[in-house]
Amino acid sequence: MGLFAIFATIMANDNKLQNIIGHCKEYGFVFQSSEIYDGLSAVYDYGQYGVELKKNIREYWWKSMTQMHENIVGIDAAIFMHPTVWKASGHVDNFSDPMIDNKDSQKRYRVDHLIEGFAETLAKEDGDAILQQMDQLLAASDFAGLKQLIEDRKISCGVSGTCNWTDVRQFNLMFSTEIGSVAEEANVIYLRPETAQGIFVNFLNVQKSGRMKIPFGIAQTGKAFRNEIVARGFIFRMREFEQMEMQFFVRPGTQKEWYEYWKETRMKWHLSLCISPDKYRFHDHVKLAHYADAACDIEYDFPMGFKEVEGVHSRTDFDLKNHQQFSGKKLTYFDTDINQHYIPYVVETSIGLDRTVMMILSEAYEEENLSTEEKQDSRVVLRFPPMLAPIKLAVLPLTKKDGLPEIARELIDQCKPHFKCFYEEKDSIGKRYRRQDAIGTPFCITIDHQTKEDQTVTIRYRDSMTQERIPLAGVKDMVMDKIKMF
Repeated sequence: MGLFAIFATIMANDNKLQNIIGHCKEYGFVFQSSEIYDGLSAVYDYGQYGVELKKNIREYWWKSMTQMHENIVGIDAAIFMHPTVWKASGHVDNFSDPMIDNKDSQKRYRVDHLIEGFAETLAKEDGDAILQQMDQLLAASDFAGLKQLIEDRKISCGVSGTCNWTDVRQFNLMFSTEIGSVAEEANVIYLRPETAQGIFVNFLNVQKSGRMKIPFGIAQTGKAFRNEIVARGFIFRMREFEQMEMQFFVRPGTQKEWYEYWKETRMKWHLSLCISPDKYRFHDHVKLAHYADAACDIEYDFPMGFKEVEGVHSRTDFDLKNHQQFSGKKLTYFDTDINQHYIPYVVETSIGLDRTVMMILSEAYEEENLSTEEKQDSRVVLRFPPMLAPIKLAVLPLTKKDGLPEIARELIDQCKPHFKCFYEEKDSIGKRYRRQDAIGTPFCITIDHQTKEDQTVTIRYRDSMTQERIPLAGVKDMVMDKIKMF
């Protein structure tokens, strides 16, 4: 691929991302946090349709874990935890990223992001080579080598345009705060940077109260907080975000087998979202985290390229062993099958909910040109899988009179206990269809005068825009069948 083609691809993808961001604001999916005060960097609010999409994705993941697996249960641990938790987990000493500052602009960059951004401007072969070199330097924690790479390649600051860099150094990503009613007596605690530790410290509580037998898993969704210095890519990387994590406890020596099982199982879940397999890839970690003996990312081809959406990690017995050491509490499991006490090993699946929302938006967003020789027409459509769509059914009376709104309201009342519905009677039916396309509603029902005669309605399908008459009495069951999660 030539440089012009590479540049054109980058520009097209950047335009798509900007179009998605604009669409999300215009149609109530995602807003900049505190926007009336000029916003807060890398913090976002979900609007009326975004929150429904996010809830549906969370519910789909939750059911796939806790309902479809008999040996996985869920918990909801507190965000605030004893500060020693983070010492035991290694976050106090190890949860940091290599950073570099430009002396002229005073702008700080994550080193990997800076180099990745530069690599994207190169031909694929050259870009891959520099990324491979970066991975090797990161794996060796060779900060001097990373700076040398940046200087040798003349990678410049996007603000100042200069290559006047500081040395590379580590920066801890945890937010700290104080707990207590009097500041002088307060203890410093951390906002959790991940949800996993809440699972580990509750391992015995869940195992004993639920009489769980290894192998078993504990799932959790919830907010996490990281003081990202360079947060970019819309909701891809935020300072306040939500995770969906599952820790699977296994007998030592079986972790590699379960690691492969969960890699395959999680990829099947992703493919169930109606996304083509060529939009995904596995990326094995070159530098393993301090707790892992195997790790990979499931990456999706976002508008800004392949990026991590989920991680699968074999965490060994690091977490439970360290919590046992720091707490002084015994965290072993007695395996009756082999008549032995041991500290379980753990295989983790960790997926970013906000990143999954962005993945679904990126996959669903499409600008269609519907022009013919007779007329110019286009639409923006969000092709959500029906099970994830914020609104499942729109009911649209053709006119505001002749009893049509009353029939429409009766249908809404019949359906809304079972799924999210939308009612609208303003504007032409064509404009109403376009608005529903833009928020991803898979089915629109039009109530017209023929409905009064034969109790049938027109159903219009979002993706094909085809229409057909179906019995009014069958609408609810038809939609429920189409939106089944499993």
